[in-house]
Amino acid sequence: MRKNTIPVAGLSIYDPVHLGIYEDGYGVGIELIWRNILLAGEPGAGKSVGLNNIVAHGALCPDLSLWLFDGKQVELGLWREVADLFVGPDIERALTALERLQAEMDRRYVELDRVRRRKIDRHDPIDVIMVVIDELALFSATMGTKDQQEQFVRLLRDLVARGRAAGIIVVAATQRPSADIIPTSLRDLFGYRMAYRCTTDSSSDIILGRGWAAQGFDASNIAPEERGVALLLAEGGIPRRMKTAYLTDAHIHSLVEYARQIRTRKTA
Repeated sequence: MRKNTIPVAGLSIYDPVHLGIYEDGYGVGIELIWRNILLAGEPGAGKSVGLNNIVAHGALCPDLSLWLFDGKQVELGLWREVADLFVGPDIERALTALERLQAEMDRRYVELDRVRRRKIDRHDPIDVIMVVIDELALFSATMGTKDQQEQFVRLLRDLVARGRAAGIIVVAATQRPSADIIPTSLRDLFGYRMAYRCTTDSSSDIILGRGWAAQGFDASNIAPEERGVALLLAEGGIPRRMKTAYLTDAHIHSLVEYARQIRTRKTA
């Protein structure tokens, strides 16, 4: 019976996004609408698990367009079938997509100004756009020419800085938490920051912000075997230790099929 069930509704991007549990056992649900989130940590720390939880929520939202940028092509590849746009290791295509997003953001602000409003809401007949970028360093420091890398960072910073009220959410992830990949001017624009295990306290501070490690909030203290454990910093709060909910590839395949049916009904 369950195999023949057709889903008739999904989630909403205006609903809290479930990420896992805090160390005290309470669930972690973040309101990602009108905000952005940065995830970073050393390879194997669990960053991809956190990223998949966010993408899963987005995929199950009929009121959201999912734009995926995957420099390695395999981290987010399982979600390609339900993505509205998928960009692999192609810096020129990535730049073209970001320019399209910037133009759409400007168009939305013109319309908001016309109707004398500050931001979109759930009653507007337009989709929120979730822009997911993994791995950030490949687009900003590895692929393409230096000019292309700098242009990518400029466009991304503009989207992170101005996109929220226009319904453009940026989710960025990297396994290279260094000052050249996550400059302070970019990091401080992210309302949420998740620091998975880092090799040094300075790398932890690059993600969360200067001074947190000295106050005891240091992701380099997360043990190597504690995969999926992170310090989550929200706007105006203090970092909280949490464990990310784990999604296997089988879970993701099931979610993709569920999301595909929801999105098919939306466009039917």
